[in-house]
This record gives sequence, C-alpha cells and structure tokens, in this order.
Amino acid sequence: MKTGFKLVLVTLPLALLGAGFLAYTVKNKPAPEQVKIAERTTVVRVIEAKEYAVSPQASGFGLVTPARRFEAIAQVGGTAEYVNPMLKKGDILPKDAVILRLSQADFKLAVAQARANIRAAEGKMAEITVSEANLKSGLEIEKEALAISESDLARVEKLYAAGTASQSSRDGARAKHLAQRQKVQNLQNSLALLPTQRLVQKEQIAASKAALETAELNLARTVLTLPFDARVDMVSIEVGQLVRIGQTTASFDGIDAAEVEALIPAAELQKVFKGKNDRDPVSANVNPSTVFKAHAGVQLNAKVTMRLGESILEWPAVPDRISNTVDPKTGTFGVIVRVDKAYERAELGRRPPLSKGMFVKMILSAPPITGIVVPRSALRNGKLMVVGDDSRLKLLPVHPRILQGDIALITEGVAPGVQVVVSRPIPTIEGMLLMPRLDAELMAKMAQAGQVQ
Repeated sequence: MKTGFKLVLVTLPLALLGAGFLAYTVKNKPAPEQVKIAERTTVVRVIEAKEYAVSPQASGFGLVTPARRFEAIAQVGGTAEYVNPMLKKGDILPKDAVILRLSQADFKLAVAQARANIRAAEGKMAEITVSEANLKSGLEIEKEALAISESDLARVEKLYAAGTASQSSRDGARAKHLAQRQKVQNLQNSLALLPTQRLVQKEQIAASKAALETAELNLARTVLTLPFDARVDMVSIEVGQLVRIGQTTASFDGIDAAEVEALIPAAELQKVFKGKNDRDPVSANVNPSTVFKAHAGVQLNAKVTMRLGESILEWPAVPDRISNTVDPKTGTFGVIVRVDKAYERAELGRRPPLSKGMFVKMILSAPPITGIVVPRSALRNGKLMVVGDDSRLKLLPVHPRILQGDIALITEGVAPGVQVVVSRPIPTIEGMLLMPRLDAELMAKMAQAGQVQ
C-alpha cells in the first residue's frame, strides 16, 4: 500500500514534470546554424609563357683521332745511315723534315751503271750511222764494178758466139760477173739490216733510260721525308739498322686537324637535321660521306668540349660525315666532326692541344627556333597545364617542337603571357580552382635555358 502510494504521488509527477520540461526546451531552442561548404583552392607555382630562341642540339661522346696519319714505310732496303734526332715519340716535326736516310752507295752505283749503258747504246747507234754511210759508198763502187763485169761478159759472149773466144774465157767472165753481183747483194743485205739494228739500239737506249730513272728513283727513296707537320707516334729504327722493303720505320699523327666520332641517337640526329618546321623533308637516301652537304640548308654547327678541372674547354668544329658505325642495341649513329688547327690554340698550362685519345663531348646544333619555352615537367600526357579563365586549371593539347634537356619548346597552341603551371596539383582535375604563385627563380632558369645555344 505504501509502495503504490509513492509511485502515484511522487515518482509519476516527477516523470511528467521532466518530460514537460524537455518538450518545452526542444520546442523553444533555436535551429542550428547551417555552414555552407566553400570550393577548395589549390596553390600552384606558375611561370609566364615567354618566347625564346632555342637551337636544336644533339650530343655524344667520343675519342679524338688525327685527321691525317702517315707511316714512313721503306720502299727500298738498306742500312740506316741517318735518323733524325727529333724522331722520338711525342716530338713534333715540321713538313719536309728528313726522317731517315739509307746508305746510298749501291743506288749510286746503279745510277752510274745505267748511265754507262745509255752511253754504250748511243755509241752503237753512232757506229751504225757511220757503217750505213760506208756501206752506201761501197755499194756505189761495187755497182760500177758490176756494170763493167756485165760489159765484159757481153763482149765475151759475142766473141764466143763468133768462135773467136774459148769456153774457158766465157766461163771465167761469167764467174767474175757472178762474184761481183754477190758483192753488191751482200752490201745491199747489210744496208737492209741497218734499220733493224738501229731500232734495237733505240729500244736498248730506252731500256737503259728507264733503268736510269728507276735507279734515280730508288736513290731518292733512300731519303724519307715528312709530307706535313706531324707528331711522332711510333719509332722502330736506329742508325746502323738494316731496313727491309715494306718495313714501317715510324708513324706520325697530323697536327693540322683532328676528328671526333661520337655515337648519337637517331632521334636526336633527326631533331637537328629538321629545318624550321616538322614539314621540312629529310632525305634518307644520302651517301654518308655527303650527308652534311645534302643538308647544307640546315647549316649545322658543331663544337667539341672537354672538362679540365673546373674549366670547360671548347673547340669549334665542322660536321664532316656520318660514320659506318651503328649500334643496333642503342640505335645510335657515328657522327664525325673535324676540328681544324687542333694544336694552334694550345696554351701552356691552360689549354692542352687536342691530342689523340682525349675523351671529349661533341655537340651538334641547328639554327635557332623561336617558341614558348616551358619545363618538360609541365607537360602531362601531351597536354600543357595552364591557368585558364577564373583561375581554373586548363589542359592544352600541344605538340612540342623540341624536347631538350629539362625544357620543351612549343611553337603552336600557346600564346605568350599565359600562366603555365609548373607544380602538379594532386589530384589534377581540369577546371579545378587554382591560386597561382609566380616562380621567379624558375622563370630565370627558363630564360637562361632559352638563350640561343
């Protein structure tokens, strides 16, 4: 009885009072404030698109080799009588310097013998001329004697026919006549042989003169001279040593010009061989030795560089030809350039001569092309990130004319002054709101990279 009384009079009123208070509070509480969600803005680094002139370049590394080499090969044999004292590896000898002289005694004797043979043949020719004159004079006399014998024979024949001359007289006259005819015939035969004898002697004189020229040529070959200014590369001869025909006594490297062959990817070569635009034709059927002449309109330039400590040395070069060296694995072609006056620009302690075996870098460059220079990182799948209208991201489809190093040169589709996004927003969504921040340092780098190279 007591528990029910408490439930009715105490607990139930309190529950009703709490429920009423809660209802009153909920009903009179102000509505919660609604917060509108604003669009997110992404901060990006940008640069202003500007036009610069950039030279398409292709580069590779290679070793320096002399443009000309000379091997002093003995054309005659003999004992080395003189060897140039400067004939030592590394020394430089001037043009026409005597390298080696062989003993000339045997060759001078051969010259003297050939000259003696010529004089003997010429003497024989003179003897033939005198003999011809003598034979002609003798022939005239014998012909007169033959005429007399013919008259005598005719007279004896008449007397024999008349019966006043004996048979023996007739036979004697006929024998005398025949003997005289034999003499005339012998002289005529001797005269007929003289043209053949003269021809033989002429040929003998010609052979002797040829032997004289050969002997004089061999005598001259005993002295080996240098055909151009060169540096000694190898020596294998000393004074008193026997030199054999065909032996290489020394070898030399020309110092007037050097060559560098560098392997360059085909894509880079195509880049520099193109003209002002992609539509310029590039012929594939070109002789490797004349490929640069065929592309003379492109006006390619070249230079050779080498790092020496903190310095980078440069030598101007001339594109010369395409080598037959092709690497099938890397798709690279051998390109050969020529450096003239490789030794004249040398400075003691500062600039070494461009010598054989140096490892250098070769750079080919085409005429500059003007366009918008941007970092390669600003390209995304063939599209350029730019700040469009209302500061929103826009992806422009572009076809870079040059991709070189860290830059891309664009000649179509991008106008100067456009803000190019150089920091990739994550996620990258076209139309997203951007807050551009100009990257002055990167702009300076682009300006430096965009200078004519």
